[in-house]
This record gives sequence, structure tokens and C-alpha cells, in this order.
Amino acid sequence: KRKAQENNFKAILECIRDLMNTNIVVPEWLHDVLLGYGDPQESHYTALSPLQTVDFNDTFLDEKHVTESFPGKKIEFKPNAKGLVAPPFRVQFPASSEGDAAMVCQSYLPPEPGPYPELKRKTNSIRFTPAQVDAILAGTNEGFAQVVGPPGTGKTDTAVQIISNIYHNFPHQRILLVTHSNQALNDIFEKIAALDIDERHLLRLGHEAETLETEEDFSKWGRVQYMLGKRLELLEEVGRLARSIGITADVEYSCETAQHFFLFNIVARWEEFEDRVKDCNDATKIIEQFPFHEFFNDAPESVFNSSMDSKDAMRAAQGCFQHLKYMFTFLEECRAFEILRTYQERAKYLVTTQAKIIAMTCTHAALKRHDFIESGFEFDSLVMEESAQILEIETFIPMLLQEPRRGNKCRLKRVVLIGDHNQLPPVIKNIAFQKYSRMDQSLFSRFVRLGIPYIELNAQGRARPEIAKLYNWRYRSLGDMEHVTGREMFRLANAGFAHQFQLVNVEDLGGVGESEPTAFFYQNLAEAEYIIAVYMYMRIIGYPADKITILSTYNGQVALLQDVARFRCSSIPGVGMPPKISTVDKYQGQQNDYILLSLVRTKTVGHLRDVRRLIVALSRARLGLYVFCRQALFSNCIELAPAFNLLNLKSSRLELALGENYPSKREAAGGCKEKFEVHNLEHMQAVVMQRLEEERRKNPDFGSAARQPAEDVHMNESDQ
Repeated sequence: KRKAQENNFKAILECIRDLMNTNIVVPEWLHDVLLGYGDPQESHYTALSPLQTVDFNDTFLDEKHVTESFPGKKIEFKPNAKGLVAPPFRVQFPASSEGDAAMVCQSYLPPEPGPYPELKRKTNSIRFTPAQVDAILAGTNEGFAQVVGPPGTGKTDTAVQIISNIYHNFPHQRILLVTHSNQALNDIFEKIAALDIDERHLLRLGHEAETLETEEDFSKWGRVQYMLGKRLELLEEVGRLARSIGITADVEYSCETAQHFFLFNIVARWEEFEDRVKDCNDATKIIEQFPFHEFFNDAPESVFNSSMDSKDAMRAAQGCFQHLKYMFTFLEECRAFEILRTYQERAKYLVTTQAKIIAMTCTHAALKRHDFIESGFEFDSLVMEESAQILEIETFIPMLLQEPRRGNKCRLKRVVLIGDHNQLPPVIKNIAFQKYSRMDQSLFSRFVRLGIPYIELNAQGRARPEIAKLYNWRYRSLGDMEHVTGREMFRLANAGFAHQFQLVNVEDLGGVGESEPTAFFYQNLAEAEYIIAVYMYMRIIGYPADKITILSTYNGQVALLQDVARFRCSSIPGVGMPPKISTVDKYQGQQNDYILLSLVRTKTVGHLRDVRRLIVALSRARLGLYVFCRQALFSNCIELAPAFNLLNLKSSRLELALGENYPSKREAAGGCKEKFEVHNLEHMQAVVMQRLEEERRKNPDFGSAARQPAEDVHMNESDQ
């Protein structure tokens, strides 16, 4: 009965049925762990064959960062060819963890990318914590790695760096990236595209590929068009290169003729050049002998200059040849697109051969498993984000998107699961399946319960420290990163508010608290009106709309909030509709600066009694969190006590700092000297009306008069 676009249940059931009739092959090191017996440590990379030398590429920002990332370890640094200790770094680990053997950290110079600005290497700018570096190291090695990431600890950034390191350490291996939601997949994919990863090796599968906020189209069709367009562009460059060295033949006719030209003319000239300048210490001679001066005349800056020594001149020449080599390597990969004529053939080649990093949701993996098997799809690494939200069977399916090789050997070399079992589990509507079959237990959660080794990220960089205290009690040792106390945005108070977070007690409106227009469709008009009034107040004093998110624990309340917002805000251009009103469950994995949270219930606690839902709700805010609820009800819930004990330390009436405008200039640490206490909803609406009139007197274009207070809101049944 679901919409045709959403109705994938039958297809997934067929996939599960096919798996039951298939000879399933998983890596030997994962077999016993999946079944839940044997040594929990046997799948960890340290029990297999850990890499002795790992190229961390751009993981580390400087020498100090390396030292901080391996506390208590002896590290011997070796400079690069220029005598500097600077990134990138290649780390050699001692053969045995016992003894005083030192790690050797070798700095090296990456190959020169060439003389054009667009070829400049894109590098990581995140200062990873020691726990994140441990996770990156575990994910780069072969074996099973499990990373527990509390809210705001950089799970996505860690996953991106793991993928980047695998890509650079093992350039011929293929990586499958799987997430639960399209939103999370797009977030991680956009970060991957921003790193030093060749975009021709990136592919995003699924219907939501077009929602990526990137300049390029990473869908199958977009990648095919990109390869065909790039082919024409590079063949033109090949023709220009041929003319620059005096060759008039039609070498740019096809990728095949271009390859012959490269082998017999470009490589031959380069090898001749290397022979002539071998052991040469004269930069002038190197520059004179360079055979491709004319081709690189269009570079924005001169390839060579008079201040260069022989080593710099040779590196510049090697950078130019590296660019030429890149051009012809790209054309070699485009050659298949010349031979294959139909879109289906080209797309199949893209998925099975061309792309090195393939991203999809777990639902897409289940729907298309048959097609992947038929096409001969293969991959070496599986990285799964949001794995604590994915059903066990849906976690298992992506491991089986390829046929076993001869001798029933599985090509899969590493599996990396990243998630947080303390946040929301997979959604199971059937109570019997959920409670008695434990179907809401993800594979990630089961592995944590079984004692499989995992790395827990232990520093959050999302929220103010005082907001993080509302949920860090749920984790072993969740601290704060330096920037959440050092950056100005975290040091300054929230303009117009006396506190950075507060619980606001909301009484009944007209004798009515929670209501239920239809079964399980819970609403609370008083909370909806109060939240919209606070939203209007924030917009009037200058808060950007996109910095504010309104959350609720029920779909019914979300619908009511949208109705009230449309009634109150849509007619005032200076206020406008809230850009994001969502349920807590759907907003998992996202964040915003300011969160207005409605808990809705006034009779019973409801499904917020699940602590994992509370953790998600409280951990979405970065700078300000304002919780609207019935204080007496939720404060008496023993499961929620650690968080509500902190919320109850402040007044249960909303306290404002009138006269302030966004952005604030007041220090958060100094507190608010003049607090204005809002007694109830009607009082808050009066404050909003007064501020709105003041704003309209200053700026008549700000908006028309606001609607009447809450008692005059009459909604028909469809609105409710």
C-alpha cells in the first residue's frame, strides 16, 4: 500500500530468499565472529597480518600532530628530500609491540602535480585525535574494524580519511561505501569529493545521487557523460602536444592512436631527456634540455625560473611529465567508452571496473544485489556508516554483493563498521519481532555485546561543553575538543537568551495538554505555539533561519508545528517559515546551531523513555538547546534522570536577555546580569508582538502585523 517509489519490501524479501539458497562465502577471519563464537580478537588486524609501513598521506598536519597521535610511543622522524619534517608522512611500525623499538616516521615529497592550479593537491585540514588516528590505522589494515562514534566526535571525517588512505595505499583495490540514509551518504560523499581523490574514480548509486551538493554529477549517467566529455577535451590536448613537438599526424583521432603517440614519442623523448641530464647539477642545462617547453607555455606561471637549483628544476620537469602521464592514463581508461556503444554497457563498465569508490545505501544494495552479481561486480573493502541503525540482514547483504572466487575464496579484505549503539536502533514496526526476536538489534550492537574489539572516539567537537554534559554521561569518557572552548562562536552567549540551554515548562492551553486527533497521532498545541513564538523572537532579533531547527518526538506534533508556523510566520517576510521542522528520529546524523525541542506528552512519557532517543534529541544542538515539555512528568522518569537533573538546575520558565541582537557580544562565561522571566505562553507572545512592532517602526518593510494570540487560533480537522 506504500507509494510505488518507496515500495521495496518485496524486492528485499526476494534478495533475502536468494541469499538463503546461495552458497554464502565470507572471509575466513570474519566467519566465526559473525556466528558469535570463537575468539573475539581473531578478526582484529593485529591478529592477522598488520601492515609494517602505512602511508598516512595527509592524515597528519605537522610533526607535533604525529607525536600527539601516538602518546607514549617513541618516534624517530626522518626528513624529506628538502631536509624538512613536514606532511605527508609514511610511518613504519616496529615488528613487535614489545620492547623499546621506535616508530620511524618518514616525511616524503609527493610527486609534483604539474604547473596548472587545478592540479594542486587537496589536503586534509582536520586535526584528528589519537582515538581517530587509531580508527584510521585499524580501517586501513586488513581485517575487521569497529568504531563507536558518540555524537559530534567526527565519525564521518574518520570514515572519509579511512577511505582516502585505503585509496592511496592500495590504488588498485575497490571500496564499497554503504550508509543507512541518503542524507548521510551525501554528506560523506561530498567530503570524499573534496579530498585528493580523482573524481573519475568516484560513483554514487541510487535515486538521490542528484541531490548531492557538488559541482559534478556523480551518478552513473553523470559519470558516463563526464568520461566522454573529458575524452574529447584530452584528445584536443594531445593534438596540441603533437603540434608542439613538430608531429603533424592525426594522433588525436582516438584513445588508441593517442596511446601509440605517447609510447613512441612522449616517453621516448622523456627517457632521452633523463639520459642527458643524469647526474647533472646545472639547472640551466636541465631547463634547456626539457623537450616540452612549447606545450606548457599556457601555464599561468612559468614552469621554470632563474632562482631554481638543479633539484628544483628536475622536480618541476618531473611534475610536467606527471601531468602528461596523467592525461594518457585517463585516455587509456576512456578507451572502453569508445568501444562500448550503449549507455547500459558503459554504465556496467563504470560500476564493475572504472570506479574505485562506489557509494550506495543498504536498501539499494539489497534491491540491486542480483544485478551486481550478474555483472561480475567485485570490491576489496567495505566501509559502513550509521551501521548501528541498520538491520543485521541489511548489514550482511553488502558483504555478499560479489561472487566468490575460485576455491570459494572471498575477495573482501577489510570491513569497517562505524556507528553508535547508544543512539537509535533500526526501526521495527512489529512489536513481536522487535521485542521477542530482537530484530531491532543491529549487527553493530551485537558485536559490541559479544566483546568484539572496538575503538570509541572520545572527544566531541560539535556542542558547547555545557550542552555536551547533557548526554556525555552515557559514554565511557567523552571529552571536548579544544575548539569548543577556544573559538569565539562557543565563547559568546546566545543573543537574547539568558542561558545556552534551558528546559521550559509548558502548561495546558485552555485546559488541554497533549491531544490525539487520530490513534498515535500525538499533538500539543501549547508547546507548538510556544516554540513558534520563540522562533519568531529569534528571527526578529536577527538569527538566520537556517541556523534554527525545530524538532519533536512525534509526527503529529511536526504536522501541527508546520500548521502553526504557516499561520503565524508566513505573512511576515522578516520572519518567514522555519526551514527545518522534523522528528528526532529522522534528524539523527544531522546538526544545527540552535535546536527548539518539543517533547509533546503530558500524560505518559511515551517512547522517549528509550534513552537512546533522548541522546539523539539532546545531541543535535551546537550552540543553543531549548526543551519545551511538562517538567514534572519527564523529571520523574528514572531512565532520563541524569539528563533532566542537569536541565532542572535552571529555572523552568524561559529567561531572556532583552535588548540584545544577533550576533551576541556577551561572553557566555559571565552569565546574564539582567534576566527577563517569561511566565507563560501568552506572556511570550506579548513579548514577540512588542518586538515585532518595534522592528516595524524601524523598518516598515519588515512585515505586516502578526496574527492574534493562541486563543484565537481555530484549526479545522485537516489542519490538526
